[in-house]
Amino acid sequence: MSQRPSPLLLSRAPAYLVVALGALVMLAPFWLMAVFATQSKTAIFNLPPPLWFGQELLNNVGVLAGRIPFWKNLGWSLYVALMSTGLTLLFCSMAGYAFALLEFRFKQALFALVLGTMLVPPFMTMIPNFMVMDALGWIDTHRALYVPGAAGAFGIYLMRQFTAAAVPPELLKAARIDGCSELGIYWHVALPLMRPALGTLGLITFIGSWNNFMAPLVVLRQADSYTLPLALRSLQSTVNTEWGALMAGSAIATVPLLILFVVFSRQLIAGLTAGAVK
Repeated sequence: MSQRPSPLLLSRAPAYLVVALGALVMLAPFWLMAVFATQSKTAIFNLPPPLWFGQELLNNVGVLAGRIPFWKNLGWSLYVALMSTGLTLLFCSMAGYAFALLEFRFKQALFALVLGTMLVPPFMTMIPNFMVMDALGWIDTHRALYVPGAAGAFGIYLMRQFTAAAVPPELLKAARIDGCSELGIYWHVALPLMRPALGTLGLITFIGSWNNFMAPLVVLRQADSYTLPLALRSLQSTVNTEWGALMAGSAIATVPLLILFVVFSRQLIAGLTAGAVK
């Protein structure tokens, strides 16, 4: 005799159906992007549109590399994302360690000021940031993309909350008794315990920097120095847009993010949920 589905499974079936439909809706743009990357410009606009892969991927990549310095733009995006991630992890972890475990004057007021900057909409700082970069002579340089955000309020807050929960003050006291300096305590004692939060913050920062469009649009001038989002946008025009090449570039730009998420997804979830369950 065949077994009946358990009542628990039947009760969860609507939830599973909703999750499956949501997953299809979320994955549909990625699927269409990958399919269109292998189709010609005319085939993309057929009705109904193609839903399976074609034979034009190499041609689209050739058009892409001929219209813009694509591989150079890809390298600049990787450089900016890595620099932004490294500096953010360094400065935010140091600030989070200080706010969580050290005592100094105006500590609470300074932390409140840091949190207050999270309430300022990014577009309000666009003109002041441009004026500062222009005064420093950093217009059309990549330093203007990763230096200003190296100590962001969200990163400091995340590291402070995690450090306060994950690093016992007794370890710091023991290290000080052994004669370790404050920098040594941070580097050898606190930093290894921050790894889950560092992984989470690093992944968020890398993705944000990789997808950043507005900042490069404001400070970069030469096509050879464009990051990938800005370079791909330059392919679009009102007259002749190579949509197949544009989709191919978008698909290639998505690959590093997918690899990062697959490799570090467990680290991301661990860092975000750390401290939620005692």
